[in-house]
Amino acid sequence: MDRHEAHSILSDAGAAVDGEFPLLDAAIACAVHEDPTRDAEKVRELAALGVERLSERLKRESPEEAIAETMAGDLGLSGDLYADADPGNADIISVTERRRGLAAAIAVFYLHAARRCGLNLQGVDFPGHFLLRIETEEGPLALDPSAEGRVVLPSELTRRALHTGLTPNVADRLDRLMAPVSDRAVLIRLQNIDYARASAAADFDRAERAALRRALLDPADHRPWLDVAAAREGQGALAGALQALQKATALDGGAALAARAQRERVRLRLN
Repeated sequence: MDRHEAHSILSDAGAAVDGEFPLLDAAIACAVHEDPTRDAEKVRELAALGVERLSERLKRESPEEAIAETMAGDLGLSGDLYADADPGNADIISVTERRRGLAAAIAVFYLHAARRCGLNLQGVDFPGHFLLRIETEEGPLALDPSAEGRVVLPSELTRRALHTGLTPNVADRLDRLMAPVSDRAVLIRLQNIDYARASAAADFDRAERAALRRALLDPADHRPWLDVAAAREGQGALAGALQALQKATALDGGAALAARAQRERVRLRLN
């Protein structure tokens, strides 16, 4: 797969409805879009192994135990405690090679295997840290993919929410804190992280690619195009920045004022 093919896969994924979003294929395409010199076959092999092992474990273990033991025990996936800011932690090919990464990146393997094995597992955009929600006979449970899939108790969820600055009346609303998100949102979160870190490091070429992937994954959202424009401006590509701002304005009339102001500032730099 080359970068052009990855672009096409992401474009098709962006057009898919949430229930049919191709999570693993789109995650691989994101990684290849960033660096097309690598082979993604090992990602598929690891994902297939996860499905095989989970299927076997579900015959004798509870769903929450089976998926945690499969991903952390059999596949060796866990969070990176020593180099959390490493760009590879958001990249599914690098995660496969190192068996370490961000919670949302590791969660791709959890979610893929769960779908294939009939488990009701979904991502949770928890404040400050991505989690998973699994439905059990006793009710929903929170799992932390970066901590070997361990169950996070309600009291711990509230403590974590308070630590991020949420008020007590919000931090106690576990129904809101545990609201599931789409598979699409999982990959968008990873591209957001990649964009933010690349921008902070003034790596505007990488930041532009991350923002473009967000735009492909969610083609109705104008905001990625504002970030594409900022990244292009950082590279000195002012004409390209103007094109991105025009795209943002066309997508959302509500963004028109901000986009117009930014576009005018860039246009003046061209003259």
